[in-house]
Amino acid sequence: MTNHFILAAEELPLEDSPNPLIPASYDIVWSLVCFIIIFVLFWKFVLPTFKRVLAEREEQIEGGIQRAEAAQEEAKAALEKYNSQLAEARTEASQIRDDARAQGQKIIAEANTKAEAEVKRKAADGEKALLAQRDAVVSDLRKDLGAASINLAEQLLGEDLADSTKKSGTIDSFLAGLDSVGSGK
Repeated sequence: MTNHFILAAEELPLEDSPNPLIPASYDIVWSLVCFIIIFVLFWKFVLPTFKRVLAEREEQIEGGIQRAEAAQEEAKAALEKYNSQLAEARTEASQIRDDARAQGQKIIAEANTKAEAEVKRKAADGEKALLAQRDAVVSDLRKDLGAASINLAEQLLGEDLADSTKKSGTIDSFLAGLDSVGSGK
């Protein structure tokens, strides 16, 4: 038996067998053929599609950026236009306010002028009416005083002053005396 083991040990298959980490040459050839076929298919079909999709996405991104920049420029222009219109509106509103104030002051001045003119007219009318009433009262008083003075003179003199010239002379002299007493002479 010992011989049998020795013979078996001499014929061990591991001693002449290839390295398990290195594949057989036919596996390398078939793997290389498959790799070349897959590489050619990938190069012909997959890679161009992939490049096309990448180019489209790049164009979309660049177009989006350009559109965003254009929209931002439009927004800036619109903002500037809005600010200029707002400034113009404020200036116009200020001018309208100033015009309204000036017009209001003008209306007030005209109303004051009209009111003063009306007051002066009414004062003048009142003075005229007062003078007319005074003249009427003075004239009535002269008549009444004249009649009273004639009655008093007739009683004092004891004679009848029926003559109109005597009456008017007596009345005028009496009133002249009253005027000189009233004026402080």
